[in-house]
Amino acid sequence: MPTAATDHAGTTPLVVACGALVAELRTVLAAAGLADAIDVQYLPANLHNRPEGIVAAVTEVLAAHGALDHTSARPVLLGYADCGTGGGLDSFIAAHPHITRLPGAHCYEFFAGGEAFAALHEAELGTFYLTDFLALHFEALVWQGLGLHQHPQLRDMYFGNYRRVVLLSQRDDAEVVAAGQRAAHMLGLEFHHHPTGHRHFADAVSVGLAPRATGKAA
Repeated sequence: MPTAATDHAGTTPLVVACGALVAELRTVLAAAGLADAIDVQYLPANLHNRPEGIVAAVTEVLAAHGALDHTSARPVLLGYADCGTGGGLDSFIAAHPHITRLPGAHCYEFFAGGEAFAALHEAELGTFYLTDFLALHFEALVWQGLGLHQHPQLRDMYFGNYRRVVLLSQRDDAEVVAAGQRAAHMLGLEFHHHPTGHRHFADAVSVGLAPRATGKAA
């Protein structure tokens, strides 16, 4: 799969996505037969911890790909939900009508599906969610990202109001489940496993790309 579009942009759809979605996005694009029909650029996954930098990072990539021109026929899908930008991505998109994003407030919502996520949230507000990627990279992105490896005493300050960890798993993988259990243990929280598969994510990507990809092929 291409990771950047430099000399054949034209009307080829461009996806600019969070690096935490690499495995899942490759899976759903391949299943849809779009792996070679769409250009994909990934941004660093650690923007999860610095969501105020997402819009600037997206803007830089799109500018480098010539995808900010209002006269451009090139459709763009952002592989992000709001993701903590506080409406920043939506404000950016409002000024660029050829750009859209994935639905919802965060990746947990489009992985689980809006209805299922709402039920999980209502069942326990004090829930810390993990995806496959975040479970496997918990120590680097969360534990070290929050400085808990140097100041473990801060754990209860950060997570004192949480009651459980919910792993929203995309794959049937014992390693992912074990990683989620370790994360819950490190945080001193209960562990719950909620398999999601790729169905809801695939639907979200399909909605974002279908009119664009099929329009290109027509």
